[in-house]
This record gives sequence, structure tokens and C-alpha cells, in this order.
Amino acid sequence: MVNQIYTTDVLVVGGGVGGTAAAIQAARRGAKTMLVSEFLWLGGMLTAAGVSVPDGNELEAWQTGLWGAFLQELQHRQPEGLDHSWVSFFSFDPRIGAKIFADWVQELPNLQWIHGRVPLEVLHQGNSVTGVRFADFTVNAKIILDGTELGDLLALGEIPYRWGWELQSEWGEASAPANFNSLTSKYPVQAPTGVVIMQDFGADVAPEIPVAPYYNPSLFAGAWDGYGAETFMNYGRLPGGLLMMNWPICGNDYSEGLQRLIESEVSRSEFIQECRWHSQNFAHFIQNHLGRRYGLATGVFPCEPTAFALHPYYRESRRLVGLTTVREQDILPMTGGQVASLHLDTIAIGNYANDHHYPGYKFALQPKSIRWGGRWTGTPFTIPYSCLVPEVIDNFLVCEKNISVSHIANGATRLQPVVMGIGQAAGMAAAMCIELNCQPRDLPVRALQTALLTDERSPASLIPLFNLLPDSPDWLQWQMYYLDNPESYPINGYSPYAALTQYLHLNRKQVLLRTSNCFTGVFQRQDQQDYTFTITAPQTPQKQTWQLVTLRSHVDQHLQTLSNQQLLKIWGRLNPAGNWLLVEYVEE
Repeated sequence: MVNQIYTTDVLVVGGGVGGTAAAIQAARRGAKTMLVSEFLWLGGMLTAAGVSVPDGNELEAWQTGLWGAFLQELQHRQPEGLDHSWVSFFSFDPRIGAKIFADWVQELPNLQWIHGRVPLEVLHQGNSVTGVRFADFTVNAKIILDGTELGDLLALGEIPYRWGWELQSEWGEASAPANFNSLTSKYPVQAPTGVVIMQDFGADVAPEIPVAPYYNPSLFAGAWDGYGAETFMNYGRLPGGLLMMNWPICGNDYSEGLQRLIESEVSRSEFIQECRWHSQNFAHFIQNHLGRRYGLATGVFPCEPTAFALHPYYRESRRLVGLTTVREQDILPMTGGQVASLHLDTIAIGNYANDHHYPGYKFALQPKSIRWGGRWTGTPFTIPYSCLVPEVIDNFLVCEKNISVSHIANGATRLQPVVMGIGQAAGMAAAMCIELNCQPRDLPVRALQTALLTDERSPASLIPLFNLLPDSPDWLQWQMYYLDNPESYPINGYSPYAALTQYLHLNRKQVLLRTSNCFTGVFQRQDQQDYTFTITAPQTPQKQTWQLVTLRSHVDQHLQTLSNQQLLKIWGRLNPAGNWLLVEYVEE
């Protein structure tokens, strides 16, 4: 392979969740595609970075596209189910996630994957990007996508990008600072986390976790205050007694010298090593205080030491200067509503709260959360295609956290499911540019939207509607309706036309009777969107009273109509870590 030159239609550099999704979708569309990744595992945040308890896009209506297909495959491959932690509704062994992505890539004969390489140079002809040079080969491509964790192609290609904060004067974002200050200086970007997987051995038999350099136990003091040790350890519980440690309160977020991430390869390596040591010291602190029931897991990641993720969980990247920039205003709910304004060139959806990580600081942000389904969730928003396209550079797209987005709005757009949606859209766009022989900036957006909505394997929602489910017979009809009539998009997120059909309701009941457990008990209404359920049969060894939550729109609507102290029969799944009963079906 030394000095070899490859030629392809689409080149994706970086095997993060967005880059992986982009390569898969481009190849499924028929484009000759190459994917070059630094790490042996594909999937980035979801796998190689160890965050296998993803946030956002959890409601059934948002489980579409490659994200929905990934969840379905996890359910199929993980016999223990996905109900293990309380930080997420989807907790899985990262090895299973990595295998899913590898299988999807390897089943495509027109997708060539090379791992263990990082980009060294971006090749240009005028304003067009034409190729990327690696240590022992070069790839020339018609369309090139930056799917790296930190937007490395942006820097190598001298493609205009942002890094760090913008002031209120830039875009009028209410949460942005009026002036640069000590916070913006210490934290140019959000703090990453070096995820470590611990193991619950069930008894005090775990090997001792050694102290790493720079151990300072005072940094971790009070980590689980207000939660209790058991709740704290169940935060990221995975199957098989594994415990994903990605804890923001006096935990293993790491932020010393963040600027080093983009200064040089040497300085980045130094930061990554310190980040791992910090997580090792956090694990040592946990074991020292909670006992040797807890230790480091073995055999999780494919390199030594196997308890530590392959790379940090980066929450923020270099960010493209694109045709459009997503701002805080674009992710906040419309006045009096539950959804953000609709981007006319929407290509992906997200719904997570705006979440920023600055260790030691509490940073106030405009609220974008609602009570729904008996719990808190984030108000949905859309991602525009134009934030994937550079202002001045041709043959190039981004497909990761490196979209054109403000520092403030990045706190909501950076989550794993929405980045997977961004990657799927970018891959589809790249393949269509090859088909139409056009530049990304000239690609007809409606053609891209239609392709995403009608994809044969993984059709993706583009319009967030709480009551429009992906398996509804009229799902495509109403997605297209609101693309054609954006002025009709309802500010509460509920289409008055796309009501759940009786057919869908009854058909789903038959499936749920086979896949869920049945519980009889008494319903208690604590408050608006706050319900508990006292189980009377069957008896369970856990607590008898559980919080009722749901991800299904028709169940959410049903729960709102029930009377306090009403006797019910419920089909669903118990999650002891979160003390909730996830409701799939209700029978009065």
C-alpha cells in the first residue's frame, strides 16, 4: 500500500458516528466509497469513545433512519435488553455496537474501509478539495467528507472554521456571554471525558486499581453527594455488570489545557494521556471509597488497557463556517410552543436539552425541555442541510460535530443520535452529487429530502411530530405535507391530521403482548406528566411502586386521561436503575 493512489467517488475520513453513517449511506445509495478511520472500531461516540448510553432522540417518533435501525439491531443482538442505566433508555455493550457498524460496512462491496490511518494533508485545486494524503497512500475523490472527531480536515485543508465561544453580539444568543471572561478562557470548548468501564463483581474481589500520575482525591470529593453510591454506580450500568463511567459532577470530565487538542499531534497526545490518567484516578477513588466490589472491566476495548475507551468523548470540535449557522434561537421552542422553528432545508432532527460541560462551573442556558411521557425530554429541532456545506470550498461536506453551529447551540447538536442523522444525510448528499454531477451547494435540497424519506432500508424523519410514528401508514404523506406547507407546522408538535390509526394501535398491541411483561396495579397521578404505579401482581423482588414513563405518543396521551387511584393492567419493562416502568401498552 506504500505510496499507493486510490480513486473513488466518495471519501469519508474519520470513523466517528457521523462518518460511519455517512459512508454506509453513500455506499447504500450506490456510490463507490472509501472510509478511512484512525481506530479499529467504527462508531465514535457510541463505541470507540465508550458512551454506549446515548442521549437524545429517544421518543418513538424520533427513532428513524440509521439511528432507528441501530436501536432495532441492538434489541436483536443484546438478549438482556437495553434497560439497564438511568441516564439513557438505551444501554448496550460497546462491543455489540462496534460489531453492528462493522457488519454494516463489510456487507457493502462498494465500500472500502481502511483503519489505523490519520489524514496528513488535504489536496486542492483552486477552491476545490480533490484528495487526502495519508502516511502511505493518497485518495483522490469527487466528494470528501470530514467525519473526524475534532474536524481535522478543516484545519489541514485551511477550510474556514470556528473554535471557541461567540459573544452575544455575534448572533444575539441569549445564553452567550457579553464579553470574554475567565470561563471562556479556561474552556474554549466543552470538556471531553475519558470514559472508563468498571465492573460490578458482586463481592469485594476486584483487583486493586493503581493510582495514575497527578492523583488528587480532592478533585473527586462529593462526586455522588445527593445521589447515593448505588444510584451513582447505576448511572451508566450496562449488561453483564459493566459500569460506564462518564460522570460530570466532580468526576472524569477533563479540561486542563483544552487548546492542546488542536495545537499539534504531540500536544493532543499529551492531553489524551492525561485524560485517561484522570479517569483511572477517578476509578481508583471510587474503589477506595466504595470497596473492591468495583474494579476495572477486562476485555472491553480492543487495546490495552481494555477498560479505557479508544479515545476521549469529545463534546465539541472545530466547527465549519457554513452557508448557514445553527444558533441557539434555532434550537429553542417557539413562543408558546413545544418545538423549534422549522428549517426549510431540514435533513435531520434532534431533541436533546442544551447541555454544556465546564467542570467547576454552573453555566446558565435558555431552557428547552418539556415534561412528556411522565418525564423530562428536550424540545425537538431540525438541522439544515446548508450547515453541512462550506461557504467557499467545493467538493466538501462535514458530517460530525463539526457542522456550522455556534458554541452555544453545539450543546444540543452534538449528541450521538442527531450526529448519526447528520452523517446519514451527508452520505446521501455526497452520493447524489455524484449521480447529478453537481457541487454540494447546488444539490436540490428537495431531492435530498425525498431520498432520505424514501430510503429503502432506513427512511429518516425530517419533520419532528410527536404523534407521527415511523411505522404509521401515513408517515411519509405527512412528512411531505409539512415540507410542502411549512407555514402549517404546528407549534405544539402535534399534527391535527396525523392521528394514530386504530389499526396501528391494535397491531402494536399484538406485538407488545409477546415482547413485554404484564403488570396489574394502581395508577397514581402525582402532578401533570408525573405518574407512579403500585404493582399488585405479579409480585416483584424490587420496590412495588415505580415511576411510569413512556416513549410512545398514544400511551402518553392515554396516561393523561387516567384517573388517580385507577386500577390498570400495563404491559412494559422495569428498569431498577431508574426505578421506572417503561409503558408500552395500557389496558383499563
